[in-house]
Amino acid sequence: MLAAKKYDASLQSEKFDAIIIGSGISGLSTAVFLAKAGKKVLVLEQHFKAGGYTHIFKRKDFEWDIGVHYIGDVHKENSALKILFEDITDKALQWAPMDAVYDRMIFPDHSYDFVAGRENFIEKMTTYFPDERDAIVQYLDLVKQSVRSARNFFVNKALSPVQAKLSYPVMSAAFHKFSDQTTFQVLSQLTMNKNLIGVLTGQWGDYGLPPGQSTFAMHAMLVNHYLDGGNYPIGGSARFAATIIPVIEKNHGKVVVSAEVDEILIHKEQAVGVRLNNGDELTAPIVISSAGVFNTFGRLVKGEDVQKQLQEVQRSSSYFCLYIGFNKTAHELGLQKTNLWVYPDYDHDKTVENFAKDPESNPLPVAYLSFASAKDPSWDQRHPGTATMEIVGMAPFAMFDKWRGSVWQKRDEEYLKTKEQMTERLLEQAFSVLPHLRGKVDYLEASTPLTTKHFSGYEFGELYGLNHNPVRMRQKWLRPQTAVKNLYLTGQDITTAGIGGALMAGVLTASAILKRNVIDDVVERRTLKRKE
Repeated sequence: MLAAKKYDASLQSEKFDAIIIGSGISGLSTAVFLAKAGKKVLVLEQHFKAGGYTHIFKRKDFEWDIGVHYIGDVHKENSALKILFEDITDKALQWAPMDAVYDRMIFPDHSYDFVAGRENFIEKMTTYFPDERDAIVQYLDLVKQSVRSARNFFVNKALSPVQAKLSYPVMSAAFHKFSDQTTFQVLSQLTMNKNLIGVLTGQWGDYGLPPGQSTFAMHAMLVNHYLDGGNYPIGGSARFAATIIPVIEKNHGKVVVSAEVDEILIHKEQAVGVRLNNGDELTAPIVISSAGVFNTFGRLVKGEDVQKQLQEVQRSSSYFCLYIGFNKTAHELGLQKTNLWVYPDYDHDKTVENFAKDPESNPLPVAYLSFASAKDPSWDQRHPGTATMEIVGMAPFAMFDKWRGSVWQKRDEEYLKTKEQMTERLLEQAFSVLPHLRGKVDYLEASTPLTTKHFSGYEFGELYGLNHNPVRMRQKWLRPQTAVKNLYLTGQDITTAGIGGALMAGVLTASAILKRNVIDDVVERRTLKRKE
């Protein structure tokens, strides 16, 4: 498997057309689109592995994905995501479908299956809520309408500042009818059944906000993304970087790791390069940051006053994760491809609020269980006789704030005790729905919001960048071009959370730089290959 090269000081003498900060999907995809357009790009990654939230880590005979659990749409021949992934990997990334039931919502009194396919979904939900069929159909109709309205809203972000300003009212009006409402507000207009609302909004953990706070536009995009089912990369999420980096290098670009950027260099009000934390300076006429807006303008850009804009947006939630290994196969353990969402109550907003106020006394608002070893058909060949499980639960950063200045793997006993308590609570959630796994754990490791901070650079361990609330969708400045000439943004903060959102951010940023729609380039390349 290809690994990105470690940073070497000799890069200071090379000339690049663009420097990209961060090697997540948005940074890598931006690099591919620019490289295929003839730009010489350099991608800098602070970590010793490339891939951002798509990289993996290994212990003993096990490996775990950091942030990839399932992807929608890539199994559909002409979907935008499938076409784009084929382009940035030169078709080297392959997918395996999940089961027809891709998500299962588990409440204390009942569980509910999310079945692939719109009509299948409607029929299944109707068996649970026989009197709510009309509401369920109307709900999916609104999901589709919202998603359709989003296209022009996001396209506007790639236009020149003048074009964007003039066309914004027309291009965003339909979208804002949905984005200005919370998910709960929209659903409350369709049904009074609070249990149905709790079930339909059960995927809120995928973007980090319960229905009373999230914008319906984000919820609709997420629901639509998975409505036809989920998929998993064959070979695990490490395959993202492993298949994209060769395409960048084939097109004369470079991806290097252990290269932490300390500052974006600005001369005469325009970006001219970066300074690394070792003092080395690399120059380029274009600088692109996929580090998130708080990191970019709060840490990397010195002297630029954007505090008023930053005050208009909020950081997303932080999480606690368990990585578990078993010395039996997924088949032997009866593990399925279906993701499990475990909830203490149908009122997600109430459980989140109560837990934030008093994490010790109130139940965990969500526990998400994922089984990569069951989803990946290559697992048994790569890791014979083993299986894994990942458990993710919300954990307010305040629980770990007192150790913010401490060093990874060198924190005190009190921290370890807090970590152990959260571990036990998440394990109990898992064993409550999978009791046959109790006593079979061979390996266990936990990560806290401080772990996320250490590896991703997000100051408060936020997993999804900015909160996906209605106010966020009104921020015109969350676009590729910034107020600093030749400094561009990419990543989930200018689009939405998730692999798909990050990939589309790459499309928007590359389009803004090249001043054309790179999807047209992608389609043209695809057409030419089919003729060959």
